[in-house]
Amino acid sequence: MSTRRWVMAERPHGKLETHHLDLVDAPREAIGDGEIEIETIFVSIDPTTRLWMSDVSQHAQPIQLGDPIRSFVWGRVSASRNKRHREGDMVFALGAWESFTRTRHATAIPKSHALPLSAHASVLGLTGLTAYFGMLDVGRPQAGETVVVSAAGGAVGSVAAQIGRILGCRTVGIVGSEAKAAKIVREYRLDAAVSRQGDLSAALAAACPSGIDVDFENVAGPVLDAVMEHINPGARLVLCGMISAYESDGVWPANVVRPLLMKRARLEGVLISAYFNRLQEGVEALAGWVKSGEMRWDVDVLNGIERAPEALQRVLSGANIGKQLVQLAPDPWA
Repeated sequence: MSTRRWVMAERPHGKLETHHLDLVDAPREAIGDGEIEIETIFVSIDPTTRLWMSDVSQHAQPIQLGDPIRSFVWGRVSASRNKRHREGDMVFALGAWESFTRTRHATAIPKSHALPLSAHASVLGLTGLTAYFGMLDVGRPQAGETVVVSAAGGAVGSVAAQIGRILGCRTVGIVGSEAKAAKIVREYRLDAAVSRQGDLSAALAAACPSGIDVDFENVAGPVLDAVMEHINPGARLVLCGMISAYESDGVWPANVVRPLLMKRARLEGVLISAYFNRLQEGVEALAGWVKSGEMRWDVDVLNGIERAPEALQRVLSGANIGKQLVQLAPDPWA
């Protein structure tokens, strides 16, 4: 009995290549007291995974050579010596790119809201919840204000942008192409969307004639610089991600910060780990919007653990729409 897993064979510097990772068969060790084994159904593919591969200062320990590629997983408890979880329970946990994960810490997923497990791994999962708490607790948009969201077609950005629209704001998305801009305006019912290819500052000036009150930032670098040219006094900038730097050997972009002073604006980071005691609050709110039809949710699914590196490249390049997942087994709630 074995588990298929991806391990880091060589630390990437710059673009992630196939030789940096190895797909191996590892023994499925017996679980100990307090542990469970999870049969993975969905692996979450996030830009943060690429950051974890770099040996730079960050919010988690970097992945070490020979270690499994860390990721959150959603799946079924296949064995348990933990009183909180029984065999057959559906859970999510911090695991890895692998078919079976052992852990002491998992969160139960109740079969509620009549939604597939893929919804719990996306719009009701950690990416959707990051958008919810980042927008409401940090950005605090008010009806009538202008909200800008970068990477607005991605897992976090697509939810954040729709929250801005639901709250009555003029909402503008930033994406990687004109075609994607048209797609998210149509499907997420945004007021406008612009491509970061070309003169982004001029495009934002046209799309945000009253300036920018809230920026939900997933990209940073030149994108954030362009946004800050148009912020209003008292603007709130939510720093959720810095995708532009994740394949740059940890060389973080040095953004122009003078507008923060001149406009008395606030730039604040958001990490979902600060909200673990409030997850259910966010799940209920997001589920309500989904079931009422106010919020669309998309998953971009590749099948088979073999395709995990390909899925990560899709996320880093912005090729995906919505949440990127790798599926290893059938969704029991689909």
